[in-house]
Amino acid sequence: MTPYRDWDQDSGIRAYELGSSYMDVAFKDGAIYRYTSLSAGQANLDRMIVLARAGDGLNQVINRAVKKRYSGRLA
Repeated sequence: MTPYRDWDQDSGIRAYELGSSYMDVAFKDGAIYRYTSLSAGQANLDRMIVLARAGDGLNQVINRAVKKRYSGRLA
């Protein structure tokens, strides 16, 4: 997994991994969730990918737009 930069040091996200049609997000509490275009919507997934690479804003989008629209909990 790629460490999440979290420039503001205010995120609960530790790392992420990008696949061809999914994104796994590892939170600091140890939970890992998989988001897909089917579960979160393609536009949301695309935005999440951009924010993950930028290292800022991903936690906010998950909390406000995506919420519990993950395809599964991996850990």
